[in-house]
Amino acid sequence: MANNVAEAVIGAAVVFVAAGFVVYAGQTSGYRVTGDSYPLTANFRNVDGISVGTDVRIAGIKVGSVTSLDLDDATFMAKARFTVRDGLSVPEDSDVKIASEGLLGGNFVEITPGASDIMLASGDEITNTQGSVDLLNLLMRFGTGK
Repeated sequence: MANNVAEAVIGAAVVFVAAGFVVYAGQTSGYRVTGDSYPLTANFRNVDGISVGTDVRIAGIKVGSVTSLDLDDATFMAKARFTVRDGLSVPEDSDVKIASEGLLGGNFVEITPGASDIMLASGDEITNTQGSVDLLNLLMRFGTGK
């Protein structure tokens, strides 16, 4: 009987610690169970380095995430759909680009707010875009002198 009680206590402790890790991981990753957001879209020539779930940042602060990536059959451009948290108004003349955290870091979508008084609404498209830069191709061009 004592073994059953000890096993139950140890099992409960393991479940409690696992739940603590899940809560900690959710808090440090910026993931929110609640929190409203609105969708925006942007077309890029190249979306290398980002995928569904990639951070969307303004001034280095996570404000949303990429929700889908599709190819536009007519223009052969990549259409990125992403969310921005409610309460954050993005001016219509804002720029969006795929930025890198560094040589060894990942990529993220960066919004640089414009100065317009007109704000984007849910579902609007940001037209000023810059796709990802292929660092390997850039280094090869530099190394060969082309």
